[in-house]
This record gives sequence, C-alpha cells and structure tokens, in this order.
Amino acid sequence: MIPLQYRHEWKHEVSAFDVLCLRQRLSAVMTPDPHARDGRYFVRSLYFDDLRDTALREKLDGVSRREKFRLRCYNGDDSYLVLEKKSKVGGLCAKEQTHLTRPQAQALLTCDLQALAADPAPLVQELRWKMQTRGLRPMTIVDYTREPFVFAPGNVRVTLDYDIRTGLKSTDFFDFRCPTIPAGDAPAILEVKWDEYLPTVIRDLVQVPTTRTSAFSKYAACRMYG
Repeated sequence: MIPLQYRHEWKHEVSAFDVLCLRQRLSAVMTPDPHARDGRYFVRSLYFDDLRDTALREKLDGVSRREKFRLRCYNGDDSYLVLEKKSKVGGLCAKEQTHLTRPQAQALLTCDLQALAADPAPLVQELRWKMQTRGLRPMTIVDYTREPFVFAPGNVRVTLDYDIRTGLKSTDFFDFRCPTIPAGDAPAILEVKWDEYLPTVIRDLVQVPTTRTSAFSKYAACRMYG
C-alpha cells in the first residue's frame, strides 16, 4: 500500500477586489492549470456524511484528524468522474482518488451496496463499507468556480474559488439544471498547497494584508442550508 502523501494547506477568505489583485499577481509568476478553460473551470462536488453529521460536526468542532468523501466532476462533464477521500491532520492534508464510470457513480448516488460490492477500487470499497456500517449517504451538492495556478518548485498549487453555491438538500448530481443558491455571504477562498517547502516568491504573492488563515469549509457553508 502506498502511504498517503500529506501536503501543507493554507486557506484565506478574500474579497472580490482581492481576487482581481491576486489574479494579476499570480498569473505573472505562476502557470495556469492546463485543465482550465480560459483560466478557470466549474467544479461540482457531492459530499457524503452519516446520520450523525460526523464530517460536518468534526469540521465545526475543529477536530484535528478527520476525513470526508466526495464525488466530483468538472465543467459539467460526466465522462470524467472522480471519487475522492480527503484526510486532514492538523495543518496537513492528503487526498486519495479513483476515477468512476457513470454507472459506478450512479450506484453511489442510489446507495446500491450490492452493485458497489463488485467494484475493485479500494476507495470505493472503503466508502461502501462505511455506507454499510456507519450509514454514510450523499448529503448535498456544492458548486463553485475555480481559478487554478501551479508552480513547479515545491509542487505549489494556488486556487481562487468563488461563486460558491449550495444545492440545499438536492443530491441529483447529474442534473446540472437543478436549482442552486449562493451559500449565504460565502467569501471567495484563496487556497495554497505545497509539499516540503513554499518558495518565498509564492509566499509573498499570496499575502493579503486584510486577511488571515481561515478554516473555511465549502461543505460546512453549504450544509447550513440543507
């Protein structure tokens, strides 16, 4: 088994004006993610939680060691679906993922444990087991726009996320016409991730005097509404 590779992560809540300034600064030094279209892409995630809302409560309570599962696609393209498990330990995070077909994803959405039992992916089996033993179920859709930048030294990735919207109680992941609403007054989010070191030039670029490190969670913000 390959050990998880934990990365450092910063989050900052920023204003729309900050996004404009950061976009200019980052694009002058960093490279846009090659998967982005015109510098950005649309992200849809469907988060899983149990009947006790463990993932939500652990986030709100600031539990140091926690995890959450999500199904994700980009730009409304259901031909590229990813199941992810994000693990957090203090200020470090790690992500495991596996690609799914539409029928595999549909089995997750309908909690078809029998169909999932035949899936060879270890991550699917872990989620299936937790659906069976802990009652994990699809909980809510989270939509947002992301502008990603990368920098090879330090394996740095910086993203600007905004227009965060909640699907309320909807779990119809493949209905891109389903109603969504803004997640309250959710700010734009600056995320910075890196491996062993963060180059000084990037550290300087992402400084926004009026902000501070945040524990903002898109899932928690959207679960407030359903």
